Amino acid sequence: MFDLRRLHVLRVVHQLGTVTAAAGSLHLTPSAVSQQLRQLAHEVDVPLLEPDGRRVRLTPAAITLLRHADEIAARWEAARGELQAGSGRTAATLRLSGFTSSLRTLVVPAVEQLRVREPDLTVRVMEVETAVAFGRLLTGEIDISVTLPNQGGPPLDDPRFEQEPLLDEPLDLLVRRDHPLAGTGGVALEEVAREPWILPAPGTCDHQEISAAACAAAGFTPKVAHEAMDWPAVATMIAAGLGVCLKPRLVRVPSELPVMAVPLTGRAAPHRRLLTCTRRGSRSQPHIAAGLDALTAAAATATAPRIRPAS
Repeated sequence: MFDLRRLHVLRVVHQLGTVTAAAGSLHLTPSAVSQQLRQLAHEVDVPLLEPDGRRVRLTPAAITLLRHADEIAARWEAARGELQAGSGRTAATLRLSGFTSSLRTLVVPAVEQLRVREPDLTVRVMEVETAVAFGRLLTGEIDISVTLPNQGGPPLDDPRFEQEPLLDEPLDLLVRRDHPLAGTGGVALEEVAREPWILPAPGTCDHQEISAAACAAAGFTPKVAHEAMDWPAVATMIAAGLGVCLKPRLVRVPSELPVMAVPLTGRAAPHRRLLTCTRRGSRSQPHIAAGLDALTAAAATATAPRIRPAS
């Protein structure tokens, strides 16, 4: 028999890419992680690591073992759900995360519902961008994460996770109120191809990748004049006439600013799909099921702000 925790260490090393990164996430020293992997290699009687320059990489045998480890982990998560449901006991804490703009529109409303429906359940909220969320899900730091597809994460059929649609949200063009396009019934994204754009810096958040992909689908690369990621700051810059940007429809900006959201039309009209992501097999656990139900209800009641013509 071998220790299932060593399989967990192997899975985390694979997800995060290095022994050092895995050690930090697992709150172990790199030497302790290496020792766990050596012991696991001894138990299965195959080498799991091989030199790769100054680093190490997983061997083909380790990749094969990972497929079985993923199945075992999913069965274990499902077993925990059955045991908790059968005993009537629920975990004391639900760890719920989302990327920046999902917190206000979905995560916090879901927590408010849980406070009423599950008063004995403690909910911890974390702001986590999609690319980082999967590693923290795998290590158990997060139970549910609101994520975006293909934003630095694994494919939707990754055997370690269950990723399910939560909400499809249109993106609007945010412009200054006296912009020539303000108040129009809709605009094709390619009409602003020559405008200066305000975007987050590359690699800082999911919205930068979504905006760049939307512009690419419309046939152009945005001319980034300024970089910002805080929505009030972005809206203030647009109010000053410094550029335009794409804004998820449910994201609010300060109402006193002279800016306007214009709907986008045409086949290239961009949307963003929000997902819920959990460890595979864990959705039957009562506290995770309650969190997913609350997120689904929050998504169903979320209403997009009406787009009014310029006065």
